Amino acid sequence: MNVFRRRLGHIPILDIITRANRPHWRLAFHRYGRFNSTNSRPTTEPSTEPARSFESSKLVLRDYQEECIQSVLKYLDEGHKRLGISLATGAGKTVIFTELIGRIPSRNEIGDKTLIIVHRKELVEQAAQHCRRAYPDRTVEIEMGHSHASGAGDIIVASVQTLTRGNRLAKFNPKRFKLVLVDEAHHIVASSYREALKHFGVDETSADSPVLVGVSATFSRSDGLKLGAAIDHIVYHKDYIDMIDDNWLANAVFTTVCSEANLSKVKKDSFGDFAIGSLSKAVNTENVNNITVRAWLANAQDRKSTLVFCVDVAHTKALTETFRSYGIDARYITAKTPKEVRMEQLRAFRNREYPVLLNCGLFTEGTDIPNIDCVLLARPTRSRNLLIQMIGRGLRLYPGKEDCHIIDMVATLNTGVLSTPTLFGLHPDEVLQKAKAKDLRDVPLEGTATGTGTPAEEGTEEPPPPRTTQTPHVWVRVGDARYILSDASGWLTIDKEEDTGRAYRPQPNPDPTSTANTPDDPYIFTVRHVAKFKNSDDSVTHTRPRLIATAPDFETALRAADTFATSEFEERYISVFQPWRQLPATEAQVRFLNKSKVRHGLIHRKHLTRGQAADLITKLKFGGKQRFAARRAERLSELRRQEEVEELRRQGAVRVGPVEI
Repeated sequence: MNVFRRRLGHIPILDIITRANRPHWRLAFHRYGRFNSTNSRPTTEPSTEPARSFESSKLVLRDYQEECIQSVLKYLDEGHKRLGISLATGAGKTVIFTELIGRIPSRNEIGDKTLIIVHRKELVEQAAQHCRRAYPDRTVEIEMGHSHASGAGDIIVASVQTLTRGNRLAKFNPKRFKLVLVDEAHHIVASSYREALKHFGVDETSADSPVLVGVSATFSRSDGLKLGAAIDHIVYHKDYIDMIDDNWLANAVFTTVCSEANLSKVKKDSFGDFAIGSLSKAVNTENVNNITVRAWLANAQDRKSTLVFCVDVAHTKALTETFRSYGIDARYITAKTPKEVRMEQLRAFRNREYPVLLNCGLFTEGTDIPNIDCVLLARPTRSRNLLIQMIGRGLRLYPGKEDCHIIDMVATLNTGVLSTPTLFGLHPDEVLQKAKAKDLRDVPLEGTATGTGTPAEEGTEEPPPPRTTQTPHVWVRVGDARYILSDASGWLTIDKEEDTGRAYRPQPNPDPTSTANTPDDPYIFTVRHVAKFKNSDDSVTHTRPRLIATAPDFETALRAADTFATSEFEERYISVFQPWRQLPATEAQVRFLNKSKVRHGLIHRKHLTRGQAADLITKLKFGGKQRFAARRAERLSELRRQEEVEELRRQGAVRVGPVEI
């Protein structure tokens, strides 16, 4: 098992995203009022409180829930009516919904009804149940499928798909409604929502329009539609990190595992995410499924309730069978699972009767299974919203649950996939490289080019391999394993080459700092000399490279080359200590370098010394132009990487205030 852990990587951020000296979580029953209940199981979800009358009994809210409600009321007092609330999953948005129903006054003499719009069946039933418990003296009706509301109820909970079907909107008199609440409000600018909002007069703000309040954990869209078309102000924001810091959500441990899935040819859908069919072909393979299960075995085998997110039904079934082939009791639920079977599987999972439940697209929103202590992300995505929703399934508090382990199966691609590091504004592969980051939200990017260096700095190459022998000569690196020392009469080269003739058969080197080759490193270092001379017509001729020395390591080759150079070359050309090297670059040198376009923009004499310019020219003359181009491409890639990270940070930011139209 330790082998698995070393191979697959376990990167906890338990202490990274929480404050120092954070107290251990305890059930905070004292924060809520006491009520008689038939449900004796301890819970941290205030929405499970038993029935009460708004007029006769007051539920004691969490501090941030009261802050949120007060913020809504403040904006309403200022005349704003289309408001958004950004709350992490598990923050108790249903509690806030129900409290707002009682806190917001009637719109006019007859406008005292409330409409709650959701987009999934499970959410409709959940919201209606909470409202009945909160307001037993009011009529709660459901408009969904075969359930038809009369239109006369005090609180209407409706599925948006049903509400906008046929003429079902017609029975609701918009003048009778004071408040329209929208759950999962990142969907609010979709056409079906816009149709419903227009009917109730909240598509635009007017003096007599109802109040519109939308709540979401993911206030962003991937399809280019602007939330500002429906919501004017974000009035409150509390994200996952805030909730974890304040002990309202379970802590999290993140592990990223390379799944070896190649997504480079996966198509995108109209929303910019991966197309399901194309994604399934890339992810649903025997190799990837086995890696996924082994990752779970290596990192989360001791977890009691793991929820796995898959791509589609075929992937769900195949991955379930892979789990079972390893002897794990894994079960699945899809949209095609009969209702009775689904309810039984959920009941057993909530009771921890089996450890792994797989699904595809069912439990991303509105599902309350607080005992989940591990989330396995086997479904790559380009959607930040979907990523947050999947992770959020495991962050609810539950008795005996210390944290939730998030295992992210990261594919091998560079096509904009989002993974757990991006939630902290980091590049998708950052956590794999930064296992001991102190604070993921503020971690700087190492090695990111800024473009502010001088031409000399931008052209500086990495140093030669470590060596014990220091050289007094100006060796210029012109290739990955090639060095040049030149003067007016010619040049020397040091090259690393394959020892095809096995000139050296070294014994294992006991010195770990030495660069000498080993029996498994069949390379040698060669020193060659090229001389140049003038012909009678003043043309220049170069001799063929003459082998001066061969050596088993770089240090030995360097000593041999320096000895030869001392005897054959003029010191004023090759010595690093020559005073001329510290003078400003000459006009001729600058013209040559600018003509060669070794950097963007013009080089001026003040930018580099004569010695630096000479070294750059040597690089160019000996094949360094391609190397310059490659390094420039690397720098541009780093700049693009930095821009991508900044974009991820921007996308993840939710700010209280006006919403962009």
